[in-house]
Amino acid sequence: MIQRKAFLGSLFLWFLSLVSCEVNREGEEIINRAITVHGGEQYQHARISFDFRDRHYIATRQYGQFKYERIFTDSTGQNVHDILTNENFTRKINQKEVALSEEDQKKYSNSVNSVIYFALLPFFLNDPAVNKELLAESAVKGEPYYKIKVTFNQEEGGKDYEDEFVYWIHQENYTMDYLSYRYYTDGGGTRFREAYNIRGINGIRFADYVNYESAVGDFALENYDQLLEEDKLKELSRIELQNIKVENIAVENIPS
Repeated sequence: MIQRKAFLGSLFLWFLSLVSCEVNREGEEIINRAITVHGGEQYQHARISFDFRDRHYIATRQYGQFKYERIFTDSTGQNVHDILTNENFTRKINQKEVALSEEDQKKYSNSVNSVIYFALLPFFLNDPAVNKELLAESAVKGEPYYKIKVTFNQEEGGKDYEDEFVYWIHQENYTMDYLSYRYYTDGGGTRFREAYNIRGINGIRFADYVNYESAVGDFALENYDQLLEEDKLKELSRIELQNIKVENIAVENIPS
């Protein structure tokens, strides 16, 4: 009798594992289609530049090699040029490289990477550390969506690997129109973003976002669409990219 119970328990766990794998596989397939719709191969060999909150960003990518730059004038009038590559992070002030503590290197590189990451979503959702799970289907403003939950492995998941995201992917055109996330830095919290001002530039889809928080307290990430429909969101800011340019660099090398 004990052996029979053990067998049934193992069979149940095996079944749950199969269901979980299928859900994860469906989530990955949906994200893959979304990446294709948003730019696909174009992301792999492009120099993308834009302005965001008075700072100029350049993302140069060529099949796994990348160079991310941020250029701005600080409060003292000095020109600051941050450079993040596969190998390291450097900061130049008035064209001269400056020494940074390990803490400052991490802080500045994370802030540069974060802006590029959100600007080019959903491209980075195929990184090795990303886990994708199809949660459910829903309707938002009368349109059909898949809800995809994204989490990260600790290994290669970055400093904020514990953060969680939910993406709303349109069931017919596979666009990423909404996202919510939970973060743990600076006291933590949750946010919801709604895409607008959508435009295609040289084969890559870009969007600006209205950035919301819940007006009724902490809320489950996957249910933020309900708050949107019930007008229970509080606008915090606008995420707007300006002066976007996309150059194809398929036959170039990333500049040093």
